[in-house]
Amino acid sequence: MLYRESIFITGFPGFIAGRLVARLARSETQFYLLVQPQFVEQAMADVEEIAEETGVPLESFVIVEGDITKPDLGIDPADLETILFETTDVFHLAAVYDLAVEREPAFAVNLEGTRNVNAFVRSVKNLRRYNYISTCYVAGRREGRILETELEHDAGFRNFYEETKYLAEVETDRLKADLPVTIFRPSVVVGDSVTGETVKYDGIYYLIQYLRKAPWLLRLVNVGNDKVRLNLVPVDFVVEAIAALARDKAAIGKTVAIADPSPLTTAELFDVIARDLTGRRSEFGPPPKLVEWFLSTRISPPLSGLPHAGVPYFFISQMYDTSVADELLKAHGITCPRFGDYVGNLLDFVEEFPRL
Repeated sequence: MLYRESIFITGFPGFIAGRLVARLARSETQFYLLVQPQFVEQAMADVEEIAEETGVPLESFVIVEGDITKPDLGIDPADLETILFETTDVFHLAAVYDLAVEREPAFAVNLEGTRNVNAFVRSVKNLRRYNYISTCYVAGRREGRILETELEHDAGFRNFYEETKYLAEVETDRLKADLPVTIFRPSVVVGDSVTGETVKYDGIYYLIQYLRKAPWLLRLVNVGNDKVRLNLVPVDFVVEAIAALARDKAAIGKTVAIADPSPLTTAELFDVIARDLTGRRSEFGPPPKLVEWFLSTRISPPLSGLPHAGVPYFFISQMYDTSVADELLKAHGITCPRFGDYVGNLLDFVEEFPRL
């Protein structure tokens, strides 16, 4: 079969990558899905489901065993030349998404792995676009408004996840001088705004699980902060934005924050969740410094459910400017849903699936 485009994707079968493949799937598109050997069985099952849902022939999805931490991405040399010749678009999503990740795996996957993907991209014969998925947290310990046009800084980082994603973006950003590159920086990705579906409970889900333990009692004391905003984006918005801009020539050479232009404060998030669970908001809030101190104690994780690695993210004084994203997405009619409009769907999913 002749294809109009061949898309190479890392990070499959991940939560975002799987949805992105389904969103991009069409009869004239071929996919090369780089999959680590231990995930091949799951990848095959996911591909069969995507093919059935989209009506795209199963043979359009080619599972390529490999590993981004290896030279040539660990791809069989017999297949590499064909893939490099046929690929038109690359989406690099593979990464260790763990705030508590140790130094060695973080640097091996997020930095060295991206270097290997970048080298692969340089060898693609007919490259139309290289889409790199970064994170808003490349800003590290910076404070205030973070522009999409800003990157390099010396403010430091909270963990190896932030540091390695920053270093990887710096190297990928330099490819813009020679290649058609678009960099996407999602903020904190939560479940689907319509179905509530997710594959992992972290971030805002710690607060959701905390309140669900005894909503009528725990909603009384708002542990949020009215001066700190937590930027949340539903996965369907992230996928729609990436899919649209990956085919938009105006996005070439741009770095795009896939973030909520008007995020709620953590205190507002607390009340929105409490109101959906109980119909009422909180009554009062202790000083933020006291809350931060408690969450950092040894007894906090078993009581609150929030691991120490996640504590700083409820107290970060950062705002992610989305001017570039807003302008580009406006042409596609894509906007970020408001948290209050879909929080009920997230809660319904957690209620149905309390453990993942």
